[in-house]
Amino acid sequence: MKIELLAADLNHQGGVMCPSPLAKMETWNTHPNVFLDVGKSGEAKCPYCGTVYKLKDGEHFHGH
Repeated sequence: MKIELLAADLNHQGGVMCPSPLAKMETWNTHPNVFLDVGKSGEAKCPYCGTVYKLKDGEHFHGH
């Protein structure tokens, strides 16, 4: 599964948590929470479920 994100979907450090409501995952029936750094490279893959979180084309993360 691939989830396209806006920069606004990332936390202030450029991360996103998996499992994510954006991926329509229920936290009670999936894997432990994993924080993925999408801001650094524009894409990250969850080591548990394989979901790829990617910034949409044209989106850029500017750290705070």
